[in-house]
Amino acid sequence: MSEPQEPESIRLRIRREAGGLMARLRHGIAAVGDQARQSDMGEWFVRRWHASRGFRIVGYLVAALLAFNLVLWATVTRNLPSADTLLTYQPPLPTMVRGINGEIVYSYARERRVQLRFVDFPKPLINAYLSAEDKTFWTHGGVDYTGLAGAVVDYATKFGSNERARGGSTITQQVAKNILIGNEYSITRKVKEMILARRIEDVLTKQQILELYLNEIPLGRQSFGVQAAARAYFGKDVGDLTLAESAFLAILPKAPEKYGRARFADEAVIRRNWVLDQMVKNGAASQAEAEQAKAQPLAIVPRRVEVYDSAAGYFVEEVRRRLIDKYGEKAEDGPNSIYGGGLWVRTSLDMDLQKGAQNALRAGLMRYQGGRPWTRPIAHIDLDDDKWQGQLAFLNKSITYKDWRVGVVLTRRGSQATIGFVDGKTAPLVGLVDAVKVGDVVAAAPTGGAWALRVIPTVSGGMAAVDPRSGRVLALQGGFDSGLDSFNRATQAERQPGSTIKPFVYATGLDFGMTPASEVVDGQFCVWQGAALGQKCFRNFDMRGAGGTHTMRWGLEQSRNLMTIRIANDTGMENVVKTIDRVGIGKYTPYLSYALGAGDTTVLQLTNAYAALANNGVQYPATTIDFVQDRNGKVIWRADTRRCAGCNMAQWDGKPMPRLAKRGKQVLDPRTAYQVVHMLEGVVTRGTATVLRDLNMPLFGKTGTTTGPTNVWFAGGSQNIVGAVYIGFDQPRSLGGYVQGGTFAAPIFKQFIQETRSRWDTRPFVAPPDVHMVKIDRVSGKRVFEGIATNEPKAGIIWEAFKADAEAKRSTGLEDIAKQRDALLAALRRGASRTTQRSSSSSAGSTSSEPDALPTSASEDVIGTQ
Repeated sequence: MSEPQEPESIRLRIRREAGGLMARLRHGIAAVGDQARQSDMGEWFVRRWHASRGFRIVGYLVAALLAFNLVLWATVTRNLPSADTLLTYQPPLPTMVRGINGEIVYSYARERRVQLRFVDFPKPLINAYLSAEDKTFWTHGGVDYTGLAGAVVDYATKFGSNERARGGSTITQQVAKNILIGNEYSITRKVKEMILARRIEDVLTKQQILELYLNEIPLGRQSFGVQAAARAYFGKDVGDLTLAESAFLAILPKAPEKYGRARFADEAVIRRNWVLDQMVKNGAASQAEAEQAKAQPLAIVPRRVEVYDSAAGYFVEEVRRRLIDKYGEKAEDGPNSIYGGGLWVRTSLDMDLQKGAQNALRAGLMRYQGGRPWTRPIAHIDLDDDKWQGQLAFLNKSITYKDWRVGVVLTRRGSQATIGFVDGKTAPLVGLVDAVKVGDVVAAAPTGGAWALRVIPTVSGGMAAVDPRSGRVLALQGGFDSGLDSFNRATQAERQPGSTIKPFVYATGLDFGMTPASEVVDGQFCVWQGAALGQKCFRNFDMRGAGGTHTMRWGLEQSRNLMTIRIANDTGMENVVKTIDRVGIGKYTPYLSYALGAGDTTVLQLTNAYAALANNGVQYPATTIDFVQDRNGKVIWRADTRRCAGCNMAQWDGKPMPRLAKRGKQVLDPRTAYQVVHMLEGVVTRGTATVLRDLNMPLFGKTGTTTGPTNVWFAGGSQNIVGAVYIGFDQPRSLGGYVQGGTFAAPIFKQFIQETRSRWDTRPFVAPPDVHMVKIDRVSGKRVFEGIATNEPKAGIIWEAFKADAEAKRSTGLEDIAKQRDALLAALRRGASRTTQRSSSSSAGSTSSEPDALPTSASEDVIGTQ
């Protein structure tokens, strides 16, 4: 079939327009020729162009060269980075974390990097790299054309195959590749590399280029630079390397992930020996030295990660979160990112206290777990038989409790099972329960020639410790093991504090005129909540509705809900929630239930609130970081922002010594804070935390048990360390009716103190000015003069703390006897048969008897009568 013919009109139009175009082109060329002829040079050029074939060839070559340069600029050089950036190049460096004593406790690193100066590199190591990579380094201008020609031939030979040609790059070219343009395998990248190498040689000295190279070259095992590689492969610094070890490091740039593996050891030895021969050839080593080095084995240490004390896990993770919020995570987030900025971070982490907190909380969680059976795995994997090791490694789960390990169940037939570990090893697994399935990630411990299933507590908890004199967080334990779960229950879990909130309710009552000896009714208390909700009646924890009238001290020691509610109601819940907010526990609406701990808070917030009590009402922000330095050592952030004018004077100017301003905030009346602490000492002596009493040291604290109970607490401490701890399920549910703060949380805190006993202050709490210590009857709260006040749990007479304007009413034992005698005689005279009622009125008057020495400097004659 013949093709369809175009319409006649279209063909004519195409010819006409094409002819017109050609005519216009000829006209343009003629016009150019006419203009050229108008000048002598133009005439000369035209004559030469028409007369000489060679002239035309040269012209074409020049035009081609110009076109080539234009194309090269457009495709290669136009977007090349400036070599000048290397003058201020800052390589990504890990962030190093130091503890309270300055020791390195952790590093945030995804790559191993250590920066050295050129003078720090040993000469044998430099010579090994130059012999292996670039023997003409000191003489070429950035490109070794002989080596380049060999690379071109090798590329042509291997073109079309999957085999990669040898590079032929100089060290300068490798610097350009590693830092500026990347490792793309293409001719374009090679051209860029060469251009940049020439530019780099104009900007940097040879020593600077070599320093960049030896610090940045990737050498396997996540190591960048020779110092990091020396640590990764030999556990040494570069200054301690032997000649054989230096030669081995010099072979790694060719195949870093190959030569470091055991199965390629023979090839690594051959390549290492070749480097040694090249060193001899270049005069960098003698033949005898080379032969001695060849006789040595590779002696590579097994692949390992940096080992830090796992007890710091929750603390350093909290620091990491705070640094990310402040500086970002990756290099593109800013110059001070935690994974690239090379920061040095000084923290308040006290490893002794951190280990004590970890051990105590773990022991408490295991104590609660008791004989409860295994119920669930750590995680579950849909196993791929060939990739289970990688799947397990990807989960990034570990455990450091005793000799336990995390593994995955690979097979199971009846009571027989096999467990696999992240290092690829497998072993029999015993102690199975029916719920264990293939793919379950579990904890196991060695037993005989097998491994036995272990139960990780399903309950969890958090613990924190703070220095009340500075707000520095000394320890944070956010769960059983940070390798299993990074969620920090000490800072991130918001839980109801229960009765640990009560000291701040009592503090509000003291601020509004009550005293520790004030009598409060421990009776039924109901409030009308409106037509929709009806009447709400509160009750004590022990379910008793009423218990008579007692002192505030007794109510706090015995944690009486009804007394607390009555104090909150009489004082005003608006005032109570203001106190709670002021100490940093939380912002609550003024409902009476919040006086019993119905609001949410965190362990660290509660700890810092108790720190204000221990520090006479002065509170500091709770800080985990003291200060942050950049890679050059400049302090870029500090927790303590106070300035000291005149502290750095070269000479004394004769004026008084400079003094730093106070940093803390007075959140409680110091007298009120001391009164609360003094009452909370009674909680340890005779109240709900008597489990701590046999420690025989000055301690204050309060237990807490929420409804359910879903959480159990203890908070308290000494003058120099204050802490709090809770245990509960992550998804709140009942712990069991037998669980209370005094029986589970307080023993955890006791173990914490026992493991760190030497760190605790054994001096008694010191009362602030305007606090008078008065002897009172412990039960009635009335002031007495006879007898001796003691710290015995059931002492009849105790010392009580009063503000100067609110002491206890005076009363003596003799006066009470006289009142009873007079009442009895009056009844006998009247012949009354009714029961004699005790007089409750207090008598006035003075006495000549002197009280025992008071534990305060206040004299007795300043104590007035109320």
